[in-house]
Amino acid sequence: MESKQWLEQELRQIRRWERSQGGSWFWERIGKIPFKILDKLTPAFIHRKIGTALDEIGKFIQTGGGYLSSEKAVSGFFQDSQIRTLADVPGLPIRMMDTAAERVGEGRSKAAAVQGASTGIGGIFTLSIDIPLLLGLQLKTLQDIAMCYGYDPKLPEERLFIVKIMQFVSSDASGKKLVLKQLGLMNENPDAARKEVVSELRGWREVVYSYRERWGWKKLFQMVPVAGFVFGAITNRGVIRELAEAGKVFYRKRRIEERLEWYDRDA
Repeated sequence: MESKQWLEQELRQIRRWERSQGGSWFWERIGKIPFKILDKLTPAFIHRKIGTALDEIGKFIQTGGGYLSSEKAVSGFFQDSQIRTLADVPGLPIRMMDTAAERVGEGRSKAAAVQGASTGIGGIFTLSIDIPLLLGLQLKTLQDIAMCYGYDPKLPEERLFIVKIMQFVSSDASGKKLVLKQLGLMNENPDAARKEVVSELRGWREVVYSYRERWGWKKLFQMVPVAGFVFGAITNRGVIRELAEAGKVFYRKRRIEERLEWYDRDA
């Protein structure tokens, strides 16, 4: 078990990271301009793909859909260890969990680069394939990171937590503040948080809408045949890297806060 002082120090660093999130208002507005142009030029079949992605996120929240990760993968996250099931993870040192999460993030970033390159080579025509593939990779990445810290992504509250992390990453500065508040509430009172989050009529839809705005200007370049090979690889790798970092921070924070609660109970 880590010392209370170490846990408190790490928690302070995480809170500093949270405060540092949120880009410049100016660049957020500028970043949306090419996307609006792209939106007008985008054929209907790509819009239908985005609509399908919206539906898939809804299914993931409700049942997990076809995106649930297998618990069998846990042993592969912790190399040279005796970890075999998810139940073995919660008692591990946090540094060991961190290493596993970093390994997952790096592996998925490389996979995202290959995926972006392969779907970007055909320009706008293969871009429609990239949208659902990238969504699936995002969901899988966060589920695997959840398991690295001993949380079961099959649980409804964990699936909701995952979608809120996706929303955090793709939100603007004001949106990030709201999501941080909701994530904190989910840790303190899961039932109340679930009611609040689910009651947002367009809450899960905003994840994909904000994703489109956030990355629209980068996807604009991916629409160019052949050149999209390079832009697709760079963009998708960046998306997964940022998502993996946020996933690691938020799940790490939960585990640290839980261990500090153990200290407080024993005091």
